[in-house]
Amino acid sequence: MNAPPRGQVVSVRRGQPRELPRPEWEKGEARTWTTAYRKDEVAGAVRVETLGLDGDAQVSRHHGGPDMAVLAYPLAHYATWREEIGEGAMGAGSFGENLTVEGLDETTVCIGDVFRVGSVTFQVSQPRGPCAAISRWWNREDMLERATETGRAGFYLRILEPGEVKIGDAFEGLERRHGEWSVRRVFRARVDLTTDRATLEALASCAALSAEWRKRFTARLAMPSPSRGV
Repeated sequence: MNAPPRGQVVSVRRGQPRELPRPEWEKGEARTWTTAYRKDEVAGAVRVETLGLDGDAQVSRHHGGPDMAVLAYPLAHYATWREEIGEGAMGAGSFGENLTVEGLDETTVCIGDVFRVGSVTFQVSQPRGPCAAISRWWNREDMLERATETGRAGFYLRILEPGEVKIGDAFEGLERRHGEWSVRRVFRARVDLTTDRATLEALASCAALSAEWRKRFTARLAMPSPSRGV
């Protein structure tokens, strides 16, 4: 059984809820929104437990829990984003991640991959399903669509063994269980209307994939015509 590739943590971040103005282009009664999207960098070691980093909050009911304990985002994507949208400030933390990772991305990381990082053992649980917070934070109505189309959304980690993590720790690949299911391939299977039934069945029964995503694929199987959604 192959091991996942090696990466490195270049930023560790955690955040607390903040109330921010809602963008003018977003319609709705409330003119503010509450989010923990902004996460401040931590210089030293941070404790990581089953539900995530010590001191990190989850505001949305669509995030958090054991299958979405820690969000990782590839460092390499930021250079591409800066070039594409001309946003010079876009760098580590800009996608609300806890860990910015060098050397890994959605094409090289697979569902079920196990990594040792510091004294924590992580397992890749699901792709990140981008949400409206990305567009709100950057005040760009098209950011959610761009992240969905490109698949540059990051991935979630569950905690197999709690411990501590810090900047500079290696993402040491320990075990690869589902080399056929890269994060990118699974993401595309969810948003693509033409995903074939065999793929949906395989992912609906993939125990390493988060319960929420397996539930989504199971629901797709019951539909005459699968519907898009992330």
